Amino acid sequence: MSTQALIYLFVGLSFALYIGIAIWTRAGSTKEFYVAGGGVHPIANGMATAADWMSAASFISMAGLIAFMGYDGSVYLMGWTGGYVMLALLLAPYLRKFGQFTVPDFIGTRYYSKVARTVAVICLIFISFTYIAGQMRGVGIVFSRFLDVDIELGVIIGMCIVFFYAVLGGMKGITYTQVAQYCVLIFAYMVPAIFISILITGNPIPQLGLGSMVNDGSGMYVLEKLDQSLQLMGFGPYTDGSKSMIDVFCITAALMIGTAGLPHVIVRFFTVPKASDARKSAGWALVFIALLYTTAPAVAAFARLNFNNEVNNTSYEQAPEWFRNWEKNGLIAWVDKNADGKMEIEKGDPFKGAPDFADGTGPNGHRLLTNEIDSENGNEVYVDKDIMVLANPEIAKLPGWVIALVAAGGLAAALSTAAGLLLVISTAVAHDLLKKTFKPDISEKGELLAARVAATAAIVVAGVLGIYPPGWVAQVVAFAFGLAAASLFPAIFMGIFTKGMNKEGAIAGMITGLVFTFSYIAYFKLMNPDANVAENWLFGISPEGIGVIGMVLNFAVALVVAKMTAPPPAEIDALVESIRVPRGAGDAHAH
Repeated sequence: MSTQALIYLFVGLSFALYIGIAIWTRAGSTKEFYVAGGGVHPIANGMATAADWMSAASFISMAGLIAFMGYDGSVYLMGWTGGYVMLALLLAPYLRKFGQFTVPDFIGTRYYSKVARTVAVICLIFISFTYIAGQMRGVGIVFSRFLDVDIELGVIIGMCIVFFYAVLGGMKGITYTQVAQYCVLIFAYMVPAIFISILITGNPIPQLGLGSMVNDGSGMYVLEKLDQSLQLMGFGPYTDGSKSMIDVFCITAALMIGTAGLPHVIVRFFTVPKASDARKSAGWALVFIALLYTTAPAVAAFARLNFNNEVNNTSYEQAPEWFRNWEKNGLIAWVDKNADGKMEIEKGDPFKGAPDFADGTGPNGHRLLTNEIDSENGNEVYVDKDIMVLANPEIAKLPGWVIALVAAGGLAAALSTAAGLLLVISTAVAHDLLKKTFKPDISEKGELLAARVAATAAIVVAGVLGIYPPGWVAQVVAFAFGLAAASLFPAIFMGIFTKGMNKEGAIAGMITGLVFTFSYIAYFKLMNPDANVAENWLFGISPEGIGVIGMVLNFAVALVVAKMTAPPPAEIDALVESIRVPRGAGDAHAH
């Protein structure tokens, strides 16, 4: 069977499985639509949380970023993994004990205010749409290469699939679909990693392979070999970083703190029967997440080593088939600047932005570009960083079924998170805005219909953002974490651990953090990208890390405003106290 036929088979079977599960577990009530009825087993919930958590950014983009950024890319590993630990230990059990459906539910009740609830919904929608843009872009990239369609059409196909099981199944359908998606994505990530680790180092464990010797007789370790090959091309060593210490700290902290404010991950802890199960499912999720996250640095290093060996100083006529395949989809490009017919990777970028392909081909058969190209000698090859994991099995010449498996895994990662985010958006609109704010007398049937209509509208917006994304998948996702860190996290944290925080303080803090962080990101990424250099950044902090400053401003404004306004009522003090007391402690004390 051909590789393309295997891809259709694997992707088709996985989609049939997801849709079958969605039909089997169709939500019949708002509780099933929002929190899967609250009866999910901790291990199943741990798998679903891991799938929800490990998005296209984790599966597709993170290793690609590390492959090209080297040491600097480690901020994504440290931030996302550390953030999940913080969420599991610091917030999840308390939120579960509080017993509300959503993050705006918690904020609206804790801060006894419809305005606070509405502001939380606005923050949540900003975060979720920023995040989902990256997922839909990831879906489009996978479809474009493996189903041989344009990225735009790939995004539209992904929208249709997500629409089916998110709108039909709600959280109940999504939870059990995500269990299946986790199994698919982790198998798809680990199998090629193990294969490639054996090929390069002879060690079947990728995590150990990263620290092993390359089995080419050179006697060099993997990272040593990679440093040498990059330095020969004029790049800095792979194991050296170029970011300032403050920027590394702020990006890592923003990703970490943002994780603890991500609404689609927090809602997972409401789907288990009790608070102790929230802790257990968080622990299981951490095990499932660690499998992929500890493998990603090895995948990145192996991919970069193989890519350099396959492409650098190779004539276009002898270019491997995968290079032409990705070029056909507009995700790799070559400019023969010195007219020698060879693809040369050297320091410097010939493109101002992504390649803009013209009609027709050049004398060597390569696709022509209309972009303005730098006249200096330098890099002749453009690579979209989001393709490295997907192209890795082809670059390493692995069997067709492994390539098909990776296609299915990439789609599972992107679709699982997209579905979780869409559900969060629809729940915020139907439950928090309609039911709890503007139309409290709405029937359960009407609320369920509103949730499905909101999910449909969200899918359309997400698709548009996927077709016109403001950056690489992982970068777009990094902005979502910054927005979460600056807006929702302080309100959640102070809502649990500070009895004196009142509604005025929380509202002022959330608005300050969101407006500051969003404005900073929008200015440097959308309005004036030419100014996006370290000299122009506030304190040398990039847009990816600015959420930390937004968070500090949120805390400061909230505390100042709370001091100047009336304290929260006595019943709120009692509510906060009850969240922190272990269940059954009162009975033990009485005896």
